[in-house]
Amino acid sequence: MKYYLIAGEPSGDALGGRLMDAIRRKDKKAEFFGIGGDSMQAHGLKSLFNISELAVMGFAEVLPSIPRILRRIRETMQNIAEVKPDAVITIDSWSFSARIHKKLRRLNLHIPQIHYVAPQVWAWKKKRARTMYKYIDLLLTLFPNEPRYFTPYHLHSEFVGHPVIESLIVNASQEKNTFRKEHKIPAKKRIMLVLPGSRHNEVERLLPDFLQVVEKMQTKYKDFAFVIPTVSTVADRVKSMVSAARLPIVVVEGEEERRKAFQNAEVAIAASGTVALELAIVGIPHIIAYKVPKLTEWLVRRFIHIQYVNLTNILLGREIVPELLQQDCTPDNILNYVDQFVARKDLYAHQMKGFADVRRVLGFGKQTPSDNAAAAILKIVKTRR
Repeated sequence: MKYYLIAGEPSGDALGGRLMDAIRRKDKKAEFFGIGGDSMQAHGLKSLFNISELAVMGFAEVLPSIPRILRRIRETMQNIAEVKPDAVITIDSWSFSARIHKKLRRLNLHIPQIHYVAPQVWAWKKKRARTMYKYIDLLLTLFPNEPRYFTPYHLHSEFVGHPVIESLIVNASQEKNTFRKEHKIPAKKRIMLVLPGSRHNEVERLLPDFLQVVEKMQTKYKDFAFVIPTVSTVADRVKSMVSAARLPIVVVEGEEERRKAFQNAEVAIAASGTVALELAIVGIPHIIAYKVPKLTEWLVRRFIHIQYVNLTNILLGREIVPELLQQDCTPDNILNYVDQFVARKDLYAHQMKGFADVRRVLGFGKQTPSDNAAAAILKIVKTRR
């Protein structure tokens, strides 16, 4: 069967690559078309265009990109009509995905329309849950509490699990041995991950502060090495900024290198997002820091009503990971928390307990989320054929 997959940003691309593998295990002759990044292309997808064009975040940043995004929607619809797939599966990026699904419904093609990763209706735009059934046939959720927001409105929703539980714990001992040799990091050095995000606007706002933290740590601690796992969409910019700062930071790209880096790290500083759950699953103590433009901040405060922004904290309903946001996102504040992790004080023990709870809630150790998602997709596709 032919599957048309659409991922709008790097986190969705990684999820899509694993989903393609899982579908192939059940449908060995599967063919894949659509829009994806490095991971999906490595698994055999020829992307219609570069997903970096869609990886835009923040109200203020989206506005100038609207004409380009609308043009890409038209091109995507034309490509779907040419491919004639057995199913269309969008991954995350609901603002883009919703437009695709609405246009597909009008064409009345009678093929399953599936969305993977529920929009965060528990945070804002709760009314979306009431209308999504009009445009998609199946919603696959990452968190166990999400289906209850959609099933009352006649949308078939299934919790399949979060991809972080399968993305990082692979051949851990072997990777710990090889990563340091490959990047000439001495065994006696402890590794800190620096994770400034996967979007250009995130990197521009956060990496300068993160680089100052690295500079301060160089002076304070002599036994640390620093690694930035990044993605192709922002890799050139990250390397340029690191080079300009003249700091001894190893920059790595790709899912495999990222996994190896996570297996070797002892502490991390990160932008908010899915990375928080990745760090929690692996058990790396970390601090979340994030900044957005003033206009975006005002709009967020006005329309989004949540207690936390960090997914670990949201999932458990309590603060496990400190959140340094806006004016609190400063090198000195970040370093203060890093010092506590390095000294393994109370905050370290608090996080380790919380991370164990995260793994339990997300179903760590059971069938992989990708296999669950693939099974749900094939079931609805075969029913419709």
